[in-house]
Amino acid sequence: MQEYIQKRVLDICAYILDTQATVRQAANLFNVSKSTVHKDMTERLPSLNKELAKKVKQILEYNKSERHLRGGEATRRKYKDMA
Repeated sequence: MQEYIQKRVLDICAYILDTQATVRQAANLFNVSKSTVHKDMTERLPSLNKELAKKVKQILEYNKSERHLRGGEATRRKYKDMA
């Protein structure tokens, strides 16, 4: 794995651990796609640090379990602002 990719993986990992961020939030901040963040966290990070990978996986699974709630709230705000 190239050095700049390793640095990006570890930077995104640290951001997610510090802020409980979603894949989308991390992708926007680091200016990469959601697919890249997901691949970095699920495939590349375990080869660099298994313990960090477990912690990030827990956060991502929690965010995934609540995404239907976040989507509903975003829709509610959208239509409230339009009224």
